[in-house]
Amino acid sequence: MIIQLEKDLSSDKKKGIIEKVNSLKYKTTEVKTQKGEYIIGIGKSDFDIREVGQMPGIEDIHIVSDDNKLVSRKWKVKPTTIDLGDDVKIEEGGMAIMAGPCSIEGEEQIEKTIAHLKANNIKIMRGGVYKPRSSPYSFRGLGIEGLKTWYKLAREAGIKIITEVMQVSQIEEMYDYVDIYQVGARNTQNFNLLDELGKVDKPVLIKRGISGTIDELLGSAEYVFSAGNENLMLCERGIRTYERASRNTMDINAIAILKEKSHLPVIADPSHGIGLRDHVEPVALACVMAGADGIIYEAHELPDEAWSDGQQTLNFRQSEKLIDKIRKVFELRESF
Repeated sequence: MIIQLEKDLSSDKKKGIIEKVNSLKYKTTEVKTQKGEYIIGIGKSDFDIREVGQMPGIEDIHIVSDDNKLVSRKWKVKPTTIDLGDDVKIEEGGMAIMAGPCSIEGEEQIEKTIAHLKANNIKIMRGGVYKPRSSPYSFRGLGIEGLKTWYKLAREAGIKIITEVMQVSQIEEMYDYVDIYQVGARNTQNFNLLDELGKVDKPVLIKRGISGTIDELLGSAEYVFSAGNENLMLCERGIRTYERASRNTMDINAIAILKEKSHLPVIADPSHGIGLRDHVEPVALACVMAGADGIIYEAHELPDEAWSDGQQTLNFRQSEKLIDKIRKVFELRESF
């Protein structure tokens, strides 16, 4: 069960609620986030919900059978909205587009990308300054100094930033320079990192693991939520299968299933999902029709000269074309 507590509840009333729930043979865990305070009860005994729900200090009570209770759609009446300020929101009923290079390479590249985004009314730029690479000899990012340069230029242009955090020690140093922390596929079950991201008050986008299940992705989000951060997004980015015709197998099914299971926004990453530039557009549009709340993809002025993942990156002309099509397909979807 999930018990929503009233604001400014006295410790005595909270203690009484916990004792009552424990007496029903439920194990309790207290969760305090930037949006509310909850008691999570885990157990299977039958009881009349009114025994607890009528106690003073309780705003609402929900019986949720899902293992990942806090991220479940079964208790939240209103889906989660991620508000980045300046009228930039990621939410159900909207279509957020996030674009930019795989890796941040320098000031000139940042400026050209920002100009492309502004020309197409895109408010969120993606890019990596810490890059997890399969080979230790590949470019691994410009680090915090690159992020500071990017942040300065992006802020001047009114652009928000989403970038990957790879380890706990990076969270604090990145804090002043990011709008969304991204947890990459390789770190989806780095539970120390997830716990610490639960302690910050900035949004977190969690990518599905390389061979991760949908329930494992929801479990990763549950870690962050239970540690205190409700501002979460789920990202389907393809999974590793036995198929070798593409980099990954984009699980478009997952978008519809995640939308059914969770109140969190669902973002699709077609660049990593298929890994082939010529097929990013149709996969992205399929994700829109499947119900995604946003698309994140890679764009670079000269993809063949990009320092990483050029084979799955769109050039600016292709990116502009995709943005137009995403918006048109989204309008069509919403008209049904």
